[in-house]
Amino acid sequence: MIILGLTGSIGMGKSTTAQMFIDEGVPVYDSDAAVHALYAVGGAAVEPVEAAFPGVVVDGAVDRARLSGHVVGKPEALKRLEAIVHPLVGADRAGFFEKAAEAGADIVVLDVPLLYETGGDRKVDKVVVVSAPADVQRQRVLARPGMDEAKFEAILARQTPDAEKRDRADFVIDTGQGLDHARQQVRDVLTRLRS
Repeated sequence: MIILGLTGSIGMGKSTTAQMFIDEGVPVYDSDAAVHALYAVGGAAVEPVEAAFPGVVVDGAVDRARLSGHVVGKPEALKRLEAIVHPLVGADRAGFFEKAAEAGADIVVLDVPLLYETGGDRKVDKVVVVSAPADVQRQRVLARPGMDEAKFEAILARQTPDAEKRDRADFVIDTGQGLDHARQQVRDVLTRLRS
């Protein structure tokens, strides 16, 4: 089974591209969704995160804004949080891979926004980077509710530059030319991997 890492900077169309892989019958593991589930009511991270950061759980779920107040700009606190969450996500991901293998999947996609930043690219067989021209990216991001130029720039500063991601990628999906073009590129990637 080929593990295909999928990544891309904010506003590049990664979520839309992940859905295109799903539409082609490829199982996709969404790491962000996994963390959201761990933080939700009944999630495995709720109790340990509350124990480490008292007051961050509201109505049985981790309040991400409150949690951010405890960890943003505090490297030791962030390490403590990662020590709780990363093993839980790892176990969840292993279960996902096991189910995909049992179902006969020949390729699975690991959707990780910060794949390069976390060293996750070393844990996959190939990497797909989703990209678009900078002006398209900016337009998409600034159209999001609650987003402004300062927030956008702060997010970009934490991410590996798009040009570097493209240089390091095995495949690049360009979402700046429309959905049909991107969908054909996804199909081309799958064809190449299977040949």
